[in-house]
Amino acid sequence: MSVDSSRPIVIVKKKRAHGGPHGGAWKVAYADFVTAMMALFIVLWLLNTSKPVREAIAGYFRDPAGTAGKLGTSNEGPGEKVVPTPVPTDDMSKLKDEIERAMQQLPNFDKFKNQIEIKVTAEGLRIELLESATGTFFDLGNPDPNANGKELLTLLAGELGKLPNKISIEGHTDSTPFHRRGIYSNWELSTDRANAARRLMQESGLGERQVAQVRGFADQLLRTPEKPADPSNRRISLIVQYTTKEDLEQGKTQQAVQQLKEGLNKAATSEEGTNQLPQN
Repeated sequence: MSVDSSRPIVIVKKKRAHGGPHGGAWKVAYADFVTAMMALFIVLWLLNTSKPVREAIAGYFRDPAGTAGKLGTSNEGPGEKVVPTPVPTDDMSKLKDEIERAMQQLPNFDKFKNQIEIKVTAEGLRIELLESATGTFFDLGNPDPNANGKELLTLLAGELGKLPNKISIEGHTDSTPFHRRGIYSNWELSTDRANAARRLMQESGLGERQVAQVRGFADQLLRTPEKPADPSNRRISLIVQYTTKEDLEQGKTQQAVQQLKEGLNKAATSEEGTNQLPQN
């Protein structure tokens, strides 16, 4: 049988897909690279933003529904303040020991050592200056500290001023009514005493922006509720607040406590050397 020479010849070529470097795998790698670069630039941007902006972003991711509009703050007291992340109490315990050592160097410490109470609480390190029946740090009915009060508050201001921690100052009274000078009451007296302590301490070494709050409670937070007229209910409270997470990461409190300890050791060594000088 003869082949029809007039019939066109059809040639079918199969196109094969290129693999390896000529395929689409590079697109996946490029997408990963672009994603990593975007993440890097976001991190660099966050590092150069202000603290309120970082808190706002963190608040959004903690609560995308929108209730984090307060930027992670609490409305306790006047205005808003950042809620601090508690740090381990080890630093506060060390600070307590160093402050007690510093106070023992006061000439009249033995006279009022029983009127000072220092303890670590959920708020931070609480230093209580308790009054006696005759007045220890404040004369009766007087909003200004007496000689003992000025001496102790000046010492505490010098030591606490070395720390990064915020300080709250509280004034308290007993339940005995105070009606001197017309409408002047325990509310005014407790607030005035706390504010007088604040002024003296800021003049003596406490940082200008270190005081977070000055509060007067009158007789609303009695130390001994079963004895509302007890003189120990009249007191000034200094609260060394826990530092924030940023301070913890940078070790500011620990460094400050260590510096305080070294300073006390140097002072003790210097005093011993002075006492050993030969007499002429």
